[in-house]
Amino acid sequence: MKRKRFDRDVWWAHNKFNNTEYYQMRIDMDDYHGLVCYIKMLDGKYHYWDMPIAGKTAIIGEGMFWLQLVPDNNKHVITAKYLSSNKLSLCYIDVIEAIEYDSDGVAVFIDKYLDVTFTPQGDLIIADRDELDDAYQSNIISKEQYDSALIECDLIINELCSNITKTEAWCDKILSCVNNRINNGEKQFTRTY
Repeated sequence: MKRKRFDRDVWWAHNKFNNTEYYQMRIDMDDYHGLVCYIKMLDGKYHYWDMPIAGKTAIIGEGMFWLQLVPDNNKHVITAKYLSSNKLSLCYIDVIEAIEYDSDGVAVFIDKYLDVTFTPQGDLIIADRDELDDAYQSNIISKEQYDSALIECDLIINELCSNITKTEAWCDKILSCVNNRINNGEKQFTRTY
């Protein structure tokens, strides 16, 4: 299983993004409790994925921002990718094993292969099941870890993808809270790359 930093430092270098702002904070509100990591892209070319229903869908580019959510007591990371207009472009959800913190304070997740992607237009894709199967068959993960990844995937689909409009409104509400805290100058972990 791979360790992935929430500031995505390796990802930016690979995709030639030079300037990003990263914030990391704890949010406790009526319908969300958990870690939130926020990345704003200050430069860089747009990259797109071709989705079956939504078509050409922006995933990264100047002015876009990512709202990364780790709800308490769940084993997934929701990355809501927003356009500069504050419109949700796509959600990418990683099934994870655990959250850790690097020595510099940046949160890290241990990726458990399986991913779910959805768009506001109704796309729903389950990805990397083959990687999960291979990891289990190669004894990289246990039967318990394998089964828990499948259970988490079902939970994601039932809780987040059965009513995408509701999920989008929920993400927007959390985003508004995050932006208010940043704009009010609250102290939190922040880094500019």
